[in-house]
Amino acid sequence: MNVTRHLSDTRTGEGRVRFLTGGGRVRLVAEGPGWQHDSLHATLKDAATFLAVVPRLPQSLYEQALDDLERQTQLGGAA
Repeated sequence: MNVTRHLSDTRTGEGRVRFLTGGGRVRLVAEGPGWQHDSLHATLKDAATFLAVVPRLPQSLYEQALDDLERQTQLGGAA
């Protein structure tokens, strides 16, 4: 059975960014008013790096998502 696990879920007034794991891959899901993005990556680092080039992603949402992801992984969220 493949279980999807949320590593991080950031929500602001500008949109939402989620990092999820399952099946040995990391799924990056981002959305905001009038745009959305969904991609698969080999590693969490790849997904976090790719977030920087997601079209229309506001800088403040990008920074908050990475801060939240770092906080979660430091707390053992990615273990």
